[in-house]
Amino acid sequence: MLDIAVVRRDPDRVRRSAVRRGLDPAFVDEIVRLDLEYRAALTALERAQAEKNRLSAEIGRAADRAAAAREMRPRIAELAAAIETHDTLAKGLAPDAAGSPLRVLLESTPNVLDDAVPDGATADANVTVRTWGTPRRFDFAPKAHWELGERLGILDFERAAKLSGSRFTVLRGAGARLSRAIGAYFLDRAAARGYLEVAPPLLVTRATMWSTGQLSKFSDAMFADASADLFLIPTAEVPLTALHAGEILAADELPRRYAAYTPCFRKEAGAAGKDTRGLIRQHQFEKVELVWLCAPEDSFAALETLTHDAESLLQELELPYRVMALCAGDVGFNAAKTYDLEVWIPSSASFREISSCSNCTDFQARRSELRFRRDVGARPELLHTLNGSGLAIGRTLLAVLENYQQADGSVRVPNVLIPYCGFDRIAPP
Repeated sequence: MLDIAVVRRDPDRVRRSAVRRGLDPAFVDEIVRLDLEYRAALTALERAQAEKNRLSAEIGRAADRAAAAREMRPRIAELAAAIETHDTLAKGLAPDAAGSPLRVLLESTPNVLDDAVPDGATADANVTVRTWGTPRRFDFAPKAHWELGERLGILDFERAAKLSGSRFTVLRGAGARLSRAIGAYFLDRAAARGYLEVAPPLLVTRATMWSTGQLSKFSDAMFADASADLFLIPTAEVPLTALHAGEILAADELPRRYAAYTPCFRKEAGAAGKDTRGLIRQHQFEKVELVWLCAPEDSFAALETLTHDAESLLQELELPYRVMALCAGDVGFNAAKTYDLEVWIPSSASFREISSCSNCTDFQARRSELRFRRDVGARPELLHTLNGSGLAIGRTLLAVLENYQQADGSVRVPNVLIPYCGFDRIAPP
């Protein structure tokens, strides 16, 4: 949720961010107008209360208190009515009052972009920050992962469709074992880098979803149980970020770094016709998520570290990739700055997203009341939150299948995964 103090301090910055995101900045003017109305009501309330207190004190000092009270009663009654009016107006406009028009606007406003975010309206304007590795030159025509997987007997899309419909996959035999090995490997690497592994619930409350910015902007993308008012998590970012909601952490406990390996569930409602084959875009997929909670002054350096943590996995798997700085129009609702990692996919001769690493500054922390105290007795401050995929399991699996395929139709297993899965090659039956 946007901080009203940011709008008060620099409304032009919020307008510029909105324009860069492709939004009409008129809502910023409405926020300013409502905030001025709110503060005017507060000022009027304070003045009326002060005047009423002054008159009450004057009555108390009068020689004939009864006469003074009779004389001032009409004015005191007038002030009492004004106090009630101004108090009602101020409470109805307060930025922290649930359902107030000012709060609704603040909740529906995306995070203010960092100045370093490139300009641009679509993904075409994203900027390549760096690349790693050289795409392999094949002496045969590389096959798509779905064709490889079906020939190897490890991916079964037909039976998945029978069970659940489109955008689901059954992993079998070596495919299931390799997928499990990838997840275990990612978790071990996260632990080696100081992340604490967490196994969170996969169903969370509406309040939890809202606190991390998933509702109501993205409610149509979620699978929900309406009777219990619970949501299947779209990413472990949700429970990990909200883990300390409403708490005040000590500065010496920061940064908190968490990792979770969970299924993720998304309707992909806005992706009709996109990536209908294979593992790229599924309703159910697995991912290792990395989340940071840190002090505000450390968050942009933390974003670089988080991104490098995700990159190191691709390097150890020897998968070529590039890092993209997302342009203003492509940065998500919660984020102030985002890097995407895109892995090389031979069958399409293109890079595809496999991780997204974002600094959400205090945007989620304000909703979640995630705070810390620098010293004992100091005023609590909002934390900054960051999240990134480290990495998406299905997309890693498809990248391994395609990049490590051999001319005879087999797939070699990356060296770092062999201890985790127990075999070095998947051969056709």
